[in-house]
Amino acid sequence: MINVRQITDLHRAMVVHWHRQEIENSYRGFLAVVCQQFSFNFRLWHEEDIARSRDVSAARIAEVKRNIDRLNQQRNDWIEKMDDYLTEELDRQGVEASFDAPQNTETAGSAIDRLSILALRIYHLEEQTERDDATPEHIDSVERKLAVCQIQHEDLSQSLQELLDDLFAGRKRHKTYRQFKMYNDPTLNPYLYQARRKAA
Repeated sequence: MINVRQITDLHRAMVVHWHRQEIENSYRGFLAVVCQQFSFNFRLWHEEDIARSRDVSAARIAEVKRNIDRLNQQRNDWIEKMDDYLTEELDRQGVEASFDAPQNTETAGSAIDRLSILALRIYHLEEQTERDDATPEHIDSVERKLAVCQIQHEDLSQSLQELLDDLFAGRKRHKTYRQFKMYNDPTLNPYLYQARRKAA
């Protein structure tokens, strides 16, 4: 059985660890897949910060935009890998959903992705409360946002655990939803394939 607490502990530990040293993944099994997916969100978060900076060159912004596209593709690919892992684990355990079992609007992998983003948001909001140059008004505003994020994190964690429990008990159906992102595919992005045709 998959314990959501282990997933959220991983997110919390790695967001601190990776701010101090290089990204690494020493986990095994499903948690290794979770950690890898989180690493793309971690990199993506910091590239997004650079993209909004006014003091970097246009060339640097273009590089950052390409990094964001690549990381977002990897992030979505690994959401699917988390869901594929769950499919394989359900099969391995011989779990079959009952004939009338409903399906969630969101997969477990998508919920884990959202939890990882909340972990990043909470970390950076907490960081804001420790700024030496922050006004009391700023800190008060941040603390209100932080309280909401923590409630959202608790709610989503509980909902995800309930979903996983239902999946492994056969009370709900599981399926990997394919993202089919088109913008990075040179055969599906009109700008890319039209430009290639003109160059030929």
